Amino acid sequence: MKDFHVVYEDNHIIIVSKRAGILVQGDSTGDRTLTDAVKDYIKAKYDKPGEVFLHPVHRLDRPVSGLVIFARTSKGLERMMELFRKRDIQKTYWAVVRRKPANEKGKLTHWLVKDEKRNVVTAYDTEVQGSQKAELYYKVLGCINKHYLLEVEPISGRPHQIRVQLATMGCPIRGDLKYGYDKPNADGSINLHARRIFFVHPVKKGPIICKAAVPPIPFWEEFLELEPEDIKQKNLGYLHE
Repeated sequence: MKDFHVVYEDNHIIIVSKRAGILVQGDSTGDRTLTDAVKDYIKAKYDKPGEVFLHPVHRLDRPVSGLVIFARTSKGLERMMELFRKRDIQKTYWAVVRRKPANEKGKLTHWLVKDEKRNVVTAYDTEVQGSQKAELYYKVLGCINKHYLLEVEPISGRPHQIRVQLATMGCPIRGDLKYGYDKPNADGSINLHARRIFFVHPVKKGPIICKAAVPPIPFWEEFLELEPEDIKQKNLGYLHE
């Protein structure tokens, strides 16, 4: 599987869909990153001499697949960061869980504390010292082969937020050993996918809607039939896939 494919691209930003397993930015492993791979793509496509300016506007955890936005200019970076700060970007994730939530849809609110040494986040029902508030909406889209597909829209953007909040609800994501699932996926991924992003382009001012194809794995592809018809048909004139 390729490291990424380009979903949208202009002079200011580039949006790609990454495979599960690749880091967005470097860490202590020294492994090749998505940022490295997209820089190489830009350098080759535009025959750019010297260093390529490229900066991720947000991150996805290593075992997660789907959409990542990069800024190609300092102006693009500043304005995209402002959109995230104001929460003017709508992000939609798909998560596969084995246990059905008690409610078909709802809002989860927790206060999260990250253990930096262990890279694990703990969720609390009330505010504690050093915690950050995390909120998300979820709804059940359906069930296939005894697994439930949840559509999740985070309001805040905290590390491991969706993973730990769903697990705290009693619904750990398939393959996510760190947050309580009982067995790993064969490829080391977890079944969390950044499916859609919507925002108004901060420079061009037009609406941008991007959708990332699910990983080309039969287990994932079976869930495509559960996508609501209104989402399939909505805003097709602006949709990038």
